[in-house]
Amino acid sequence: MSKNKSVIDGGNHAALWHGRFKEGPDAEAVAFETSIHVDERMAFDDIRGSQAHVRMLGKQKIIPENEAQQIIDCLDSIKDDLENGKLNIDYTAEDIHSFIEGVLTDRLGDVGKKVHTGRSRNDQIALDERLYLKHSIPELKMRLKTLINTLADIASEHTESLMSGYTHMQRAQPVTLAHHLCAWAWMLVRDCGRLDDAIKRMDFSPLGAGALAGSGLPLDREMTAAELGFIAPTQNSLDSVSDRDFLLEITSALGLIQMHLSRFCEEIVIWSTEEFKFISLSERWSTGSSIMPQKKNPDFAELIRGRTGKVYGDLFALMTMMKGLPLSYDRDMQEDKEPVFDAYDTVYSCLGIFTRMIGSASWNIDRMEQSCIGGHANATDLADYLVKKGMPFRTAHGVSATAVRQCIEKGINLEDLSLEEYKKISELIDTDVYDCLPAKACVDARQTTGGPAAVTVQTQISVLKKFACM
Repeated sequence: MSKNKSVIDGGNHAALWHGRFKEGPDAEAVAFETSIHVDERMAFDDIRGSQAHVRMLGKQKIIPENEAQQIIDCLDSIKDDLENGKLNIDYTAEDIHSFIEGVLTDRLGDVGKKVHTGRSRNDQIALDERLYLKHSIPELKMRLKTLINTLADIASEHTESLMSGYTHMQRAQPVTLAHHLCAWAWMLVRDCGRLDDAIKRMDFSPLGAGALAGSGLPLDREMTAAELGFIAPTQNSLDSVSDRDFLLEITSALGLIQMHLSRFCEEIVIWSTEEFKFISLSERWSTGSSIMPQKKNPDFAELIRGRTGKVYGDLFALMTMMKGLPLSYDRDMQEDKEPVFDAYDTVYSCLGIFTRMIGSASWNIDRMEQSCIGGHANATDLADYLVKKGMPFRTAHGVSATAVRQCIEKGINLEDLSLEEYKKISELIDTDVYDCLPAKACVDARQTTGGPAAVTVQTQISVLKKFACM
């Protein structure tokens, strides 16, 4: 039997639209339009949606209740058979929806054909995508929270571990490793919030919207929405089947997560160089060189950074696909699943790898503390010292800059200027200036909310750990 013949006359696994046509696409065309290799991951969501739909059809007397129960039970058996390997997916089917309906019809005959009553593949697909993301996104959030907790655990050990903070990749002000890691963690907290927001806007059921204009049958959309755990049904049938905002929003949030991981990895790559030597990655999360035997490369961090381009590409693929589509459904939208699934898989994998990589790393505390020496990162503290003496900040800024300039000319640090030299710069400076200049003093002084002082960072760590356990 030719591939063309199987599409049109292939029995229960034929394309759902085949009845209108005497002849259909050839083998290459069939392969081109098939999506089952991509959408097979939604098999159980498709079954769940069909069961809710059929239960409603029975309650509304659109089909006999005993037949509705037969369909529900048969769908359960299909799910069980898929789970235990008794049933293999037929990849010649057009999509997962066609395959499951075909198996159902194989097993129940005409009763099975009633599963699609009052429903289109348009609302069926839109439903399956939402159901899949509703249970998949929380799994990804758990990985985010695991990473947040890991960062908080490391931070709790390093509230006194001094290091230089940077702006423009130039030494700026002293902070601690704990403070820096908490900054990473707060980015991930916002990522969790974005995913939550996206799910809220996605949490409406399109089932019953039909192809685009609803149904003339007395469907109870509120019933199916409630059974499937949605807030309510969608409010416009045209919008229901043409909306892919939720995929764009989810993929955008995934892009931000991956961007944050990429920034973390950029710092790890820099910190692991001989020039910085702040961090030493475990050998399990490093690779060597095929020609240089001394090398220990941060390849996993670089791969996470590199895969950010994939996730960005997935987002732009979706945006480009949707930008010119008229209402309502267009076949272009079949291409929506691969990018969002790829973005999800990439971010999910990278989160797991990064968590294990950072959790097994060791930190060169002495080298990090040395980064606070030189570069005059305590110049702002000198200005703050003068402010406390009553000097206007702009004036104090200029006085501190003068002191820095003298240090640069002498090749010394602010701590090394003599009191006599300080007095020439400003009579307000006294011996107590030397108490505020050490890096630890600079950090300890910054106890405002969110600052690097150990007491304030410990508060951040407690909040982060509590969030990670929610």
